[in-house]
Amino acid sequence: MKILAVLAIILLTAIMTRSLFLSFRAQSPADYADTSPQFILNKHLAGRILSEGLIYGPNGKMTNSFVAEMVGKWDADTGTLIENFTYSNGKTQKRKWYLKIGQGNTFTATADDIVGTGHGIVSGSTVMLRYKIVLPEDAGGHVLTVTDWMYLTENGAIINKSEMRKFGFKVAELIATMRPYPASQQ
Repeated sequence: MKILAVLAIILLTAIMTRSLFLSFRAQSPADYADTSPQFILNKHLAGRILSEGLIYGPNGKMTNSFVAEMVGKWDADTGTLIENFTYSNGKTQKRKWYLKIGQGNTFTATADDIVGTGHGIVSGSTVMLRYKIVLPEDAGGHVLTVTDWMYLTENGAIINKSEMRKFGFKVAELIATMRPYPASQQ
């Protein structure tokens, strides 16, 4: 029985080590400090933005897809980002982020379905934001811890990857693109 307990502890330690040092969670803003192009919040999250993405459940299978129209507006270092989602299951969702650029490439973010304040940092061509989100009641109403990374590409598109966790376990993942609406659709 003691051997099984020791093996279980070793396995759990190996899983936690992999999760912390060899995965999405292992990256830090410092890893991207010298990358370009430079992500500028009040430039790249401004205007009309088209987003398309996929949501994966805890088993790694896609559970939903979405298209979102976003509109970013800024007054110096204070901005809003309005998101209007349409999901493949027919549901819609609206969120309005309130963003505030701070010192040293940091920023804060709040929204109605966010618990407290999200804290982010801009580093090189990336943005990392951590926050807690409350899911809608029809999705269980759970509070999830989110790590959200955005990567600016050379052509101005943003690739967004998010992990959502509950009690430290990954329960969902999101991958999306964000890009300015084409001029013909403005």
